[in-house]
Amino acid sequence: MPRMAAFLAALCLFGLSVAQGGNVDLSTVPSRDAVQLTIYNSEDLTLVRDRRKITFKVGENPLQFSWANTQIDPTSVQLKFVTQGDKLEVLDTTFPHDRPQLLRWNVKSEFDGEATVEISYFTSGITWSADYLCVADKNEETLSLEGFVRVTNNSGEDYENAQVRLVVGTVNLVEKIAQLAGVPVDRLSELAEGTKTELKRAAAEDLFSRQPTSRPEMPANAAAKPKAVIKEGLSEYFIYTIEGTETIPNAWSKRLRSFEGQEAAFKIEYRYRPAEYGEQLVRMYVLRNDEESKLGTTPLPDGTVRVFRGNGRDGLTYLTQQQIKYIPIGDMIELNLGPDPEVIFELIKLRSYRDNFWLQFNGTTEYRKVGGDEIAKVENASVAGWDDHEVYAQRIRNYTSKPISVEVRRSFPGHVVFRSHLEPTLHDYQTPEFKATIGAGETKDLQFEIVRSQGYLAKQNNVTLKRSGV
Repeated sequence: MPRMAAFLAALCLFGLSVAQGGNVDLSTVPSRDAVQLTIYNSEDLTLVRDRRKITFKVGENPLQFSWANTQIDPTSVQLKFVTQGDKLEVLDTTFPHDRPQLLRWNVKSEFDGEATVEISYFTSGITWSADYLCVADKNEETLSLEGFVRVTNNSGEDYENAQVRLVVGTVNLVEKIAQLAGVPVDRLSELAEGTKTELKRAAAEDLFSRQPTSRPEMPANAAAKPKAVIKEGLSEYFIYTIEGTETIPNAWSKRLRSFEGQEAAFKIEYRYRPAEYGEQLVRMYVLRNDEESKLGTTPLPDGTVRVFRGNGRDGLTYLTQQQIKYIPIGDMIELNLGPDPEVIFELIKLRSYRDNFWLQFNGTTEYRKVGGDEIAKVENASVAGWDDHEVYAQRIRNYTSKPISVEVRRSFPGHVVFRSHLEPTLHDYQTPEFKATIGAGETKDLQFEIVRSQGYLAKQNNVTLKRSGV
């Protein structure tokens, strides 16, 4: 029996015929015929659709619903007649003062017999999370990636034999609320709390109403097979539908496989990106969430990835664990394994100097370029601008048995000229990037020069690239 007390298995009948004046024994209330959970994490929101077969009698039939000891939103509770809707009508809905956390529907029936009703509502406290298992072969040429989801129920209600659907992606409730309210997004805070609650419910109902309601049939041999997951694309988000049904008691978690691992080709890259990884050269597993990588059927939700490598002895070597953000179809999956002890990276400053001096005369707008040895000979003038030069070598020692691909991405604020023979490109307006290959057992110096204009010569905040030897 579910924990939702006065729901009495979600719906409680008493006094089915006021004219007859008799009460029905509550123990005869039918159990759930079907229940569906659609769980969306970001808003702590779950849509519950609960169906039951109820026997009605001609006349008025009081039905009651309670949300005691649960996190159900009472403003979202709705009653719908799935069958015999033309012969059933809700006359009124009341909230008895002597029985808190309970509502009562008065249903008028034009027939004696059975009908299917659906109680739908939103509840909090049901969440889900994703985790992934990544295993590379011992030669690090292919890897398998398996996905799992864990559903956790802290809603206060047990859900038995429920169809579970998981919403993945961005459902912009805030924008939907603003659209319904007719006000800009930045003015939503001015609305009364009650208004925002109603609008949130309406926005969520609108989003969920666009979701497919079909239920996949449970195959006869389902108990012998892992659960399948059906993926449905809906605009900017996806729905994972877990095959068959699951019983998820309150205060329990259940882990389900979301997709099978496959042998996928991937690349190994070494990256130096201080803004992302700190002052270290890190080793990466990189592949794309697409069909070529034997993935790409769905986006990958936020989750934890655990990475292993085969050790050639029927065992696994643990490499790392990291969190990943939502990865749409076609985007890169980037797994940071940290520094490689067999690849040594050093940043060495080779030299620095100044040139291109400019003088300003008598505080006027007259400027003139002079050589460094001329400054002391010029009277009634002050140094107004110059260029600072710094030459660096990024020394990389590759002690592995394979060539490695290295990418360097560094940001330089201010007006900077970046000079290198390494064919640099701009990642953004102040971040040059270049790549190189270091052979097995090779040591290579990747040199570059930074020229910063100072004083009068300083310009806009960007980087200019020049290909030249340094």
